[in-house]
Amino acid sequence: MTPLNIEISRNAEGWPEALDARADVAVRAALKLAKPRITGAAELSIVLTDDAEQQELNRDWRGMDKPTNVLSFPQIEPFGPVTGILGDIILARETLEREAVEQGVSLEDHFTHLVVHGFLHILGYDHLEEDEALAMEGLETQILASLGVADPYAEE
Repeated sequence: MTPLNIEISRNAEGWPEALDARADVAVRAALKLAKPRITGAAELSIVLTDDAEQQELNRDWRGMDKPTNVLSFPQIEPFGPVTGILGDIILARETLEREAVEQGVSLEDHFTHLVVHGFLHILGYDHLEEDEALAMEGLETQILASLGVADPYAEE
């Protein structure tokens, strides 16, 4: 497999160190199961931040003045070749912790889900239209199952 360098940086306190390995495994599983065309060495940035910074980014880039769980900033064309700098995935700790409690899942599993979700956005997947959402959610579910994480979209 082509080399993929995943840089993880912490812009906020309180992120468990063990999540670095989870992020690495999640991205590699997504890369394997999404089957993009890989044409060279690639680099991905994952930033672990807090709600305050995430709210600023969400406001400045999406016009939504509130924190959100994950933001993706792709640097490659949608469904284009995977090579070079792929982009950034940015996660907000407080939002992830709150959502994990609300959903009754572990922080680790919710984090894994959102890393996969963010990475699929980097590759070009989206969920604005229903057919796109179904395709993206189906792939997310498949990737998460390969990692032993329950389907986040399953009805209770």
